[in-house]
Amino acid sequence: MALIKSISGIRGTIGGRSGEGLTPLDVVKFTAAFGQWLRQRATTLGNNTTPTVVIGRDARLSGEMVSRIVSATLQGLGINVVDLGLSTTPTVELAVPAENAAGGIILTASHNPIQWNALKLLNEKGEFISGDDGAEVLAIAEAEAIDFAEVRKLGSYRTDDTYLQKHIDQILALPLVDRVAIAARNFRIAVDAVNSTGGIAVPMLLQALGVETITKLHCEPTGNFAHNPEPLPENLTDIINLTRKDTIDLGIVVDPDVDRLALICEDGSPFGEEYTLVAVADYVLKNRPADGRSGNTVSNLSSTVALRDVTRKAGGEHFASAVGEVNVVEMMKANDAVIGGEGNGGVIYPDLHYGRDALVGIALFLSHLAKFGKSASILRRTYPSYYISKNKIELTPTIDVDSVLERIKAKYARNPINTIDGVKIEFDREWVHLRKSNTEPIIRIYSESDTLSTAEHLASKIISDIKEVISEKR
Repeated sequence: MALIKSISGIRGTIGGRSGEGLTPLDVVKFTAAFGQWLRQRATTLGNNTTPTVVIGRDARLSGEMVSRIVSATLQGLGINVVDLGLSTTPTVELAVPAENAAGGIILTASHNPIQWNALKLLNEKGEFISGDDGAEVLAIAEAEAIDFAEVRKLGSYRTDDTYLQKHIDQILALPLVDRVAIAARNFRIAVDAVNSTGGIAVPMLLQALGVETITKLHCEPTGNFAHNPEPLPENLTDIINLTRKDTIDLGIVVDPDVDRLALICEDGSPFGEEYTLVAVADYVLKNRPADGRSGNTVSNLSSTVALRDVTRKAGGEHFASAVGEVNVVEMMKANDAVIGGEGNGGVIYPDLHYGRDALVGIALFLSHLAKFGKSASILRRTYPSYYISKNKIELTPTIDVDSVLERIKAKYARNPINTIDGVKIEFDREWVHLRKSNTEPIIRIYSESDTLSTAEHLASKIISDIKEVISEKR
């Protein structure tokens, strides 16, 4: 069993003892802490109205149970609840400001396997709470300094299933989303939604964009994930084989909460999750209005440098942030970025909202592909080719991760090193980034080069260095 308490939310496996997994007691504890924090924040801001919280969930098996606990806990605090039910992370993010809510809670463990669930916490803007705010929530939870409402002041509860359509309508209204061009191409598209809420949302969007031929694969929102839900090529053999056999122009894959987007070319080759953002950014940079805004972009330190190349070619400047959506968004705002995101297929388009959104990514990519006029595989070949090797090392409680990273940093002290998030080491034509995950008990090791073999060799070398450091400390 596992329970991970981080500034971005609470994530854990269902079942087991309280404090060791995401049990009902833990759900109550951290939901109540978040609700208490929202009430205190409202008082500080001089807002004396009854706060509202928007909630929504992906389709995982524990979702309905966790949702009921979250709703009742918030009501017990005197907070009104608007429940979107089966929804997507970006849809909940859009609904929070639309409802003039104090915050939101998304019930999803994103790409984690079926036994996991999580509480993702949003502020009144529909954006993930900051590190400082998250620390305050955790402090309230640990102190259990929570005051529940008396019986006449309990919060209300209502459901609202209209926001997926509202989300899609807002996407269709974006100037760079070209429904006419998309419809004219008569795209034949396959969708793999890993039996979660993307199976509802993605076909709805495609139909609204004028796509008439849609092949659905694992689109029943049963929560029984048909494969590992992380949209990596090794987990996508079903849709890859389908596109190779059938006359499919594009395969679309989303994770359970629909904030990550992976694409499969017409020949069955992965477009590359790193290149989802690259392609969408290229389209946005080439077609953005002449409104005086900079053509800047942002991605995190673990993302491909191909975005930097595309941005510079368009006359903009690229900035690299620490890993994590809240960090990317903060840097996007600071540098007036027109688009940003993360190399895991996360596209953030601020003209819609500041959050990773696979649905807007799909609409912008299809607009790009429609106007390009050729196949997805040919479009992919127009971008600089870099290869990222993504690896990880499982941690045990005895491993001092910070000490390990310090030793690695010292070993490569002659190389350019960035330490804003773990340790990123630059080489002549390569880089490697080491960081402790915020959501899993692992060290992630990402490396990139212009050949996959070189990237993998560099990763293997660093992994060997890490194992040597760990063995020396035992």
